[in-house]
Amino acid sequence: MAYVRTVKTASGARAVQIVHSQRRGSRDIEHIGSAHTDADLELLKAVARQRLAAGQGELDLRLPDQPANGGAPLPITSSRAGHLLDALGRGYETLGFARAAGRDEVFKALVLARIIEPTSKLDSVRVLDEAGAWAPSYATIKRRLRVYAGGDSASDAAVPAGAETAAGAAGGPWRARLARACAEHVRLGPATLLLYDVTTLYFEADEGDGFREPSFSKERRLEPQITVGLLTDGAGFPLMVHAFEGNRAETTTMLPVLRAFLEAHRLSDVTVVADAGMVSEANKRAIEAAGLSFILGARVPDVPYTVQQWRDAHPEAEIPDGHVFVQPWPAGRGDNRRDHTFFYQYRADRARRTLKGIDTQITKAVNAVAGRTPVKRNRYVRLTGATKTVNRALEAKNRALAGIKGYVTNLPNPDPDQVISAYSRLLQVEKSFRMSKTDLAARPVFHHTRESIEAHLTIVFAALAVSRWIENTTGWSIRRFVTTARRYRTIQIQAGDHTITAADPIPDDLHTALNAIHRTH
Repeated sequence: MAYVRTVKTASGARAVQIVHSQRRGSRDIEHIGSAHTDADLELLKAVARQRLAAGQGELDLRLPDQPANGGAPLPITSSRAGHLLDALGRGYETLGFARAAGRDEVFKALVLARIIEPTSKLDSVRVLDEAGAWAPSYATIKRRLRVYAGGDSASDAAVPAGAETAAGAAGGPWRARLARACAEHVRLGPATLLLYDVTTLYFEADEGDGFREPSFSKERRLEPQITVGLLTDGAGFPLMVHAFEGNRAETTTMLPVLRAFLEAHRLSDVTVVADAGMVSEANKRAIEAAGLSFILGARVPDVPYTVQQWRDAHPEAEIPDGHVFVQPWPAGRGDNRRDHTFFYQYRADRARRTLKGIDTQITKAVNAVAGRTPVKRNRYVRLTGATKTVNRALEAKNRALAGIKGYVTNLPNPDPDQVISAYSRLLQVEKSFRMSKTDLAARPVFHHTRESIEAHLTIVFAALAVSRWIENTTGWSIRRFVTTARRYRTIQIQAGDHTITAADPIPDDLHTALNAIHRTH
């Protein structure tokens, strides 16, 4: 027979052994290990019992003083994705969101759930439970959404005195306080570069309601949608988000966001960077009237004078790759504006892609004019009554413009490299939009009222900020970080009357990323 015994060693520790005895009196002793604490002792006893029971069926007689687990595996009483939750919580605290939200644990839970696994508010409870985090009830979540949308300021009693409460553009005082925390994090000042862009989020609904309205969709959808404007710093870190009606023109969204932002942060001058499609001439004049600087994409409908002048002087030469043409546009006496400077940059790779597209469209146009293919939408097919011709004048102009991109700024003494570099940072806004649409699943498909949509966007705004902080701190994408860190958990095991904590060993690259997060001040 075999049994488990405990003996005291010369060092004072307690050794756990399995004794295999035979009828003739001989014994074999298998040493399991030595324990210095009661918890270690219970764990070693459990290991010994499991080794004895290996490969054997066991009849549970429920005898007095029998070990709770017999030879069965020890029960796990809790499991937590501690590395992931602690890292996200660190980002949430570092950005000042805990204070801005008045230590609202429900809001924090919803933000973390949105990063871990974006899903419905109801299913967020399941996500938090699986991660081992505290999860509010669904009834509590529904009650708090009104506060996060800015519709119930009376519920903000937990917000610390002195916190920003101006409603700002949208989302009410709750989102305004989060935006204030983001601005403080990036050390917002007069030299800050502000990037602005818009996107659309569609709903699976049949009819509009005044807010969700069908219109031109960036996703080429016919369903009702809303238009979302996002303001970020030069690195793509979110500073403000604003929802507009789905049928609102993009060019009319920038000024309300800028004015609300400047008023909330008491700024007199920043540099606004936006694509040409975001800014109408009226917008440009309004930006200057507000005393702001700008760097904008410039439409190039015709070959610029400076480019044509260079080609006339070099008729046989190709424009050097990366060459920048400078064309000043001084302000007149009655213009009420600063001096503008236009830059036109030529890129050989951009020209190659454009010319390839022109060749494809011209081939289709020739076939359509010859009657070999039906006439479809093609800019190079010119219809005069029943006569079809290829628009060679338009082709020549577009070939002359291939590879040229325009920029305009009202900054004094602008450096072309700095202007173009600043404009190229708009890719960071696009990256933030991609993150919000994919990694954070920002489309509020489960929300039907404006209040719930605004609350949803406030949660996504905070989640996007934490995600960008994680990426900037670790150099990892948020998807890679969540997928990796989520696998390594901390568990608690019940061994007799003692609880033992165990954890999965983490790989070196994750260890480095976690060190970077927790060493950030």
